[in-house]
Amino acid sequence: MNIVVNGQPVTTQAASLSDLLAEHGYGTAKVATAVNGTLAPASMRHEQEIVDGDQIEIVAPMQGG
Repeated sequence: MNIVVNGQPVTTQAASLSDLLAEHGYGTAKVATAVNGTLAPASMRHEQEIVDGDQIEIVAPMQGG
């Protein structure tokens, strides 16, 4: 299926948001996620289905000062 991740078109076979994160190398990293503009809490990622055309945002915290 075709989705958009952080503004870039992506083809994926991931069925859930947690599968997508694993597919993109995030594994258990602490990141914030949104699906179609709606926050997707970490506790619900395994239940959040991914469908064709979804817009996914993945934001990792940055350190610095």
